[in-house]
Amino acid sequence: MKKINFYAGPSILPREVIEQLAQGVLNFNESGLSVLEISHRSADFEAVIANACELVKELLHLPAHYEVLFLGGGASMQFCQVPYNLLPPNGTAAYVNTGVWATGAIHEARFFGNTEVVASSEEGNFSYIPQIPMIGKEYAYLHITTNNTIFGTQYHQLPTCECPLVADMSSDIFSKKTDASKFDLFYAGAQKNLGPAGTTLVVVNPEILGKTNRAIPTMLNYQTHIKKGSMFNTPPVFAVYGCYLTLQWIKKRGIEQIEADNNAKAALLYAEIDRNSLFTGTAKPEHRSVMNATFTINRPELEKTFLQFATEAGCVGIKGHRLVGGFRASMYNAMNIEGVKTLAEVMKTFENKYA
Repeated sequence: MKKINFYAGPSILPREVIEQLAQGVLNFNESGLSVLEISHRSADFEAVIANACELVKELLHLPAHYEVLFLGGGASMQFCQVPYNLLPPNGTAAYVNTGVWATGAIHEARFFGNTEVVASSEEGNFSYIPQIPMIGKEYAYLHITTNNTIFGTQYHQLPTCECPLVADMSSDIFSKKTDASKFDLFYAGAQKNLGPAGTTLVVVNPEILGKTNRAIPTMLNYQTHIKKGSMFNTPPVFAVYGCYLTLQWIKKRGIEQIEADNNAKAALLYAEIDRNSLFTGTAKPEHRSVMNATFTINRPELEKTFLQFATEAGCVGIKGHRLVGGFRASMYNAMNIEGVKTLAEVMKTFENKYA
């Protein structure tokens, strides 16, 4: 039976991208070598990373002077790399706390300077996006997490600020049209909508760099990687190649169509969650994530039964995060609406059997 992949990450990839990656592992670009063994200094790979950067600029309509980087360390490395590069020792950064990953970013920033949590939804178990006050120029930057995979919430309107806006966009990048010019820096771990795990996309306005008056270790300095075109050290070649192929797939489909499809998938599943007498959504309806639907079962003794029931029907990866329990269905770009329909039908069948 073909599995329908609802895992939150590493997550579903387009089938054609997986097939292209498989061919590249055997024979990359008719070179007679695997993509796993080619030199990152070869003309073939230099073209891959250069073209991937250009696709990011094109798909996001980036301002001409913005820089695109493919780095290692995952999005979690950015939790410290952002304040290292942007937060002066005597400055203050503003953070919005909307869940586990935002909490991690706040924790790391405190090693580098003053950090003020200007808004939080922690008191509501992160079930909503809090109201954010106007953030002034006195802050080094404002940091947000645009989509929250664990608690199933998402920003549907960006905050207003006079300082640089920084975002962790790991789980909703390329899922909808985005005005990238509103951000001065954003980053995304690849393993949701962009490609296989192993690299992190960073987009930065270089005008905000070099202003902290602190020495930054070479590998953690964004300017190092800008000068070397993400090739200061050996980049994660396979992961970058996977991103390049996925970006081509995104361009072929078009961001507008992807956004429409994602909205349709989310609407379908949330409608079933709200209709079904056995399930309850955990996020406030106006703040629900289009990418990650989180829900619980009203009869806790049936939780394991439903998980097994769904798995036997081919729906895998719907177990909720270990910190919150319940269920989570991740509907990233590569998930088609037929997969979501199958899960909705599974939920209906389960209700008929156990309600």
